[in-house]
Amino acid sequence: MSRPPLAREKVLDAFETILIDEGERAATMDATARAAGVSKGGLLYHFASKEALEAGLIERLLLLVDEDVAAMSRYPGGRIAHYLRSSVMSNDPIDRIILATSRLVQGGNTQAAEALRDVRDRWADALRPDAPDGAALDLVMLVGDGLYFNNALSGGSIPGPVPRGDALDALVALVERAVR
Repeated sequence: MSRPPLAREKVLDAFETILIDEGERAATMDATARAAGVSKGGLLYHFASKEALEAGLIERLLLLVDEDVAAMSRYPGGRIAHYLRSSVMSNDPIDRIILATSRLVQGGNTQAAEALRDVRDRWADALRPDAPDGAALDLVMLVGDGLYFNNALSGGSIPGPVPRGDALDALVALVERAVR
């Protein structure tokens, strides 16, 4: 598969950053072109409208989630451990795209809301072999949600109510025992 053009990726990066830092209202086409260092015409070459730009961001989200789901199946500690450990935000590309997409949802974008529901379904489907009953799967998903939410509240980099190191190891082991 060929790589998208660098300018297109710069535009998406800029749009993502504006969404995260300033919100959906500030993420205009003009602001995105300026932040990406491209002309308005250059932006329009890759994204003919704001809707196309938003769709590009959602496409990026779904590609990163597909990569994450594939990584879950390869993770030496198992899918549940991968899911819970990756629920502790580290400002990596998937964390950033989820935040940016959430900003679109806050602005009323129904396609972004549908995409986030689809993401959750993809993760649930990937976890289902290790958490086959509904309550077990709900437990894993809700613990992951709690880790992500509490990490977001603490700023993502400041130690807060998110277990790390040995405490995270213990939490993963506890959840894995509970779902068996």
